[in-house]
Order: sequence, then structure tokens, then C-alpha cells
Amino acid sequence: MSYVDVWKQLNWDDVRLSIYSKTATDVERALRKPKRDLEDFKALISPAAEPYLEQMAQQSAALTRKRFGHTMSFYVPLYLSNLCANACTYCGFSMENRIKRRTLTLEEINQECQAIKAMNFDSILLVTGEHERKVGMEYFRESVPAIKQQFSYLAMEVQPLEQEEYAELKTLGLDAVMVYQETYSAPTYAEHHLRGNKMDFEYRLATPDRLAKAGIDKIGIGALIGLEEWRTDCFFAATHLDYLERTYWQTRYSISFPRLRPCEGGLQPKSIMSDRQLVQLICAYRMFNPQVELSLSTRESPEFRDNVLPLGVTSMSAGSKTQPGGYANDEPELEQFSISDDRSVADVAAAVKRNGFEVVWKDWHHAYSG
Repeated sequence: MSYVDVWKQLNWDDVRLSIYSKTATDVERALRKPKRDLEDFKALISPAAEPYLEQMAQQSAALTRKRFGHTMSFYVPLYLSNLCANACTYCGFSMENRIKRRTLTLEEINQECQAIKAMNFDSILLVTGEHERKVGMEYFRESVPAIKQQFSYLAMEVQPLEQEEYAELKTLGLDAVMVYQETYSAPTYAEHHLRGNKMDFEYRLATPDRLAKAGIDKIGIGALIGLEEWRTDCFFAATHLDYLERTYWQTRYSISFPRLRPCEGGLQPKSIMSDRQLVQLICAYRMFNPQVELSLSTRESPEFRDNVLPLGVTSMSAGSKTQPGGYANDEPELEQFSISDDRSVADVAAAVKRNGFEVVWKDWHHAYSG
């Protein structure tokens, strides 16, 4: 069994109707409960909950402080390659886009690592396009150990792999993997994934199961907000989290909620999410699951990121470059998407401290356990 079996039991249209049928009474009931279930989550992300945003924000902030204290974890993405064998409508790395392609050598990776270390980071997220032949296990076997020598915590966001490949990468220093479904609507998924291995919806959907079975410390999931109706997509992500935590309780989990950003190709969002609605979603996830890590990237504006700091977010990127070689030699034409928060790492850290939080540069590590 995998989450695919759970997903097949859910009907997209029924879920959407159920969310939009929630009433103020349902929301108030969810607000009163000490522990919320998936039906409560539906109420908290429904239009009926929008007038209750202040109460949700207060409860979400209190739950976050109780579990995570006044800390904010910092990480940074390191783009190793923009080669990709998939055609995806929303991504600047899509094989159909006419951009310069580049894959970092070990020497160039070392230059990037030195530039990143100079900014104080000790938690790093490796990102590539999905190209199994040129940026696959052979490349990872060389690059992962070299990078892990310089950072305490190493995460990856690459193409889905087999369980035994994840297990091998764990022995080489891999701690976490982020694998976003993009959308949990199979028909919409097919509209946006036109060529390549990423067309296999169910294989991607079962990836977190393979990760957990391989013993990976932390798994990140989420939907790309804008491809489909956001409330329904994010409810499916919540069911995915619920399944994973019940099935693989030893593993840690994080959720991201990236909104579509401008990129080469220029896809327009199908579903627009306002800033207030994103705050609503962050608070709903926290109220549903007090222990899950919630991550906010530089896709969002400086003002928005500063304002939502106390409400539920536990980790954020800073100073991000979304192209290979971006830290040692910035080349914007190679980027995956345009960031919104382009402040320096020092400026973001200062804003976090002004909000009363301590910046944590190193993620929790298994060596601290036991």
C-alpha cells in the first residue's frame, strides 16, 4: 500500500464541494477543538473561515511557539543544474524553453559552497532539473559527499528515485528530500506535464513512501499553488501528510506552499490566492498539525514574509539564487523562476531578529538523537 491507494479513494469534485459547503458553525467548532481532524481542516481553509482569520492567527502563533519556540531555521537552495528532460508548462527549466543549460562541475560546486558558507548557512537544499542521464545517480554519487563535507544538513529536490537509490544517498550524507506533487488533480497534472518521466503521476505520488521506507530523516511535500483550485489541492496535501505521519511515524515532515512565480514560458495561474488566503492556509496547516514544519521561500515578498513570521512558519530561505552558479557568478538568464524577496541574507536575518526570533543556521541532525 502507498498513498496512491488513499488518493484513489478520494474524489476531487466531492472534496471541493465539501470544502465550499462548510459554514461558520463548522469553523467555530474547529476553532474550539484542541485537536483537529481533516474535516476541521476543510472548515479552516474554506471561504467560511475568512472572517475568522484573526482568531486563527492567534491560535496558530501560540501552537507554533509552544512547539518550536522563538526560532526560525534558515536554509539556502544550491542549483546544481538546469538540464531537464521534462516539458512542464510552469517551469523555467522545461526542455522546451530556449535557455542556456549548465551543470556545475565539482570545482564549480566547491566555489558555490564557499560562497554559501560565507553567508553563514549550514543547511543546504540541492536542486536540479530532472535529467536522469546527465544529472542522475552517477552525478549525485560524486557531488553529494563533496557537499556534505561542508554542511551539517543536506536536502535534495531532484527527480523521484527508487527506494534503494535513496537508501544509498542516505549513506553518502543525504538527510532530507523535498518532492512536490505540483497538483493532486490527475487531469490537471496531465495538462501541465507534456513530455518526460514526470508525466507519471502515480510514480511521483508514491515517492514519499519510498523515501520513508529508505529511512530519510525528513520529507517535504506540497502543491504548486495556482495550477488548480488551491483549497482542494491543499486539502489533498493535508491528507498526504496525515497518511505519512500515521504510516511512517519515525520520519519528520515539512510542507511548502509555493505560489506560481514568473518564469520562462509565462504560465498564468488557474487559481489566484491572495495574501490573506495564504495566511489562512498557513494557519490552517498549523492548527491541523502542530508539529509539521512549514517552509516559506523567497517566492514571497519581503513585506509578506516579515508579517507572517510569527504565525506558523518555521523555516525560510534567504539570499536565494535559482540558477546554477548563482552565488559565485550571478547569471539571471539561467534561473528557474524570479524570486520576490531579493534582500541579502544579512537583511533577512536582521528582520527575523527584529520580530523577536533567533536565526537557526543548522537543521536538526540525527547525530543529536538518542
